[in-house]
Amino acid sequence: MPLALVLAGMTAVVLLALLLPLLHGWRAPAERRQFDRAVYRAQLDELARDVARGVIGDAEAAAARLEIERRLLAADPGTGTAPGTATSRAPGTTTSRAPGTTTSRAPGTTTSRLGSSRALAIAAALIVAGGAGLLYLHLGAPGVPDMPFAERHETTPARQAEQAEIADAAATLAAKLKADPKDARNWLLYARAEAMLGNWQTSANAYSRVIALGNSDPEVLGGYGEMLVLAADGIVGPPARTTFVSVLQRDSKNPVARYYLALADAQAGEPRRAITAWQALAADLPGGSPMRDAIGRQVARAASTAGIAVPPLPEGQPAAATAPTRDQTEAVTNMSPAQREQMIRGMVAQLAARMASAPDDPDGWLRLGRAYTVLRETDKAVDAYDHAARLKPGDVDISLQEVEAMLANRKPDDPIPPRAVTLLAQIEAVSPDRPEVLWYLGVIAIRNGDRDAARREWGRLLALLPAASEDHKTVAEALQALDRP
Repeated sequence: MPLALVLAGMTAVVLLALLLPLLHGWRAPAERRQFDRAVYRAQLDELARDVARGVIGDAEAAAARLEIERRLLAADPGTGTAPGTATSRAPGTTTSRAPGTTTSRAPGTTTSRLGSSRALAIAAALIVAGGAGLLYLHLGAPGVPDMPFAERHETTPARQAEQAEIADAAATLAAKLKADPKDARNWLLYARAEAMLGNWQTSANAYSRVIALGNSDPEVLGGYGEMLVLAADGIVGPPARTTFVSVLQRDSKNPVARYYLALADAQAGEPRRAITAWQALAADLPGGSPMRDAIGRQVARAASTAGIAVPPLPEGQPAAATAPTRDQTEAVTNMSPAQREQMIRGMVAQLAARMASAPDDPDGWLRLGRAYTVLRETDKAVDAYDHAARLKPGDVDISLQEVEAMLANRKPDDPIPPRAVTLLAQIEAVSPDRPEVLWYLGVIAIRNGDRDAARREWGRLLALLPAASEDHKTVAEALQALDRP
């Protein structure tokens, strides 16, 4: 009986908390910007992982973090509508209301709602309390001892709320993709959202759609391979292994691919080879990288399998400078354009000096090329991309970035550099359906007075673009302009 009284008291307290809102009348739930907030938080988490792995510089990380936090703040419910949305109203009208006034309603509305809410509260109390009692009598087992706290796998309310937001975001993306299945960016966001929800196979399927639509960046391929492994309960099967090999062909230092290929060696009965690969990876990571802990555990398991002593992990790379504080970030935003450019030029000069002393880092050369492009120093940007291309021959993405650097600051009447034409032809031979290549080839054809060639290239491009996208509209208008005298 004491247990029954305790349960009855608990039921009463819970019912009181649940039914009080009904007794006070119904209020519409507050609107949430769950999609934007979930995506921006995921971007912040991904940025933090990139910083921890040392694959992004501090200056780039600070700028990206500032922009993502600005968008997250704009999407907060207290700041109004999320970016890119607007409240629905007739054009040219505004909502106005005198201070102290309330919106009008039909007489008796409040009373009728309150009466129905009370009736609903009473009915709910009877159903919940009675149903819970009957269910407990049928299924309850009061004699079973409690589970130890350390064995529980509880989820905190904050984590549950975050998961709910991500699930809402995934549902929104799924609806968008049903309407526009050729949107590679939304497929990528959907893949990441499903990964955060632990839906490994669904995420892997989404990543495969991203790759099929032409995005074969190392990050995308690595995410796809990782989802295949997780969906297979940690087994690095042949499809995942092939994917990680493709990643290393594009980015020889990619830590995710190196980690899982070493795991594949361990699972294939080659623990010593796996240990060697993991130790090489640990040596390339920053000393404070959390990935080193996972590597240490895997090395210990492989050593036990091989029957050898656990070798110590080599020291990692020097820790990168700490991320800027909020005060430092705000100081940057308050700088004048001239001060900000001076600061950026100083950081770019430091990066250039580092690349001169360590010229075998392709990712560093790529960052330097992008920095010089932003500073409109085209010749230096092209030189940096050339260095990266020599370190990663056959990588069409690097060649395409070099072309974009050549054409970024070009005036309409400036001639197109022959080097850009040559690179575009080389990229087209390897990847004939790259949208950027088709666009630039059309532009070159126009400059050469060959409208038929431009129409052919842009016609192929139009067929690859989502019908409702801005890019589709731009290309369609360019094609229409070709038909004008």
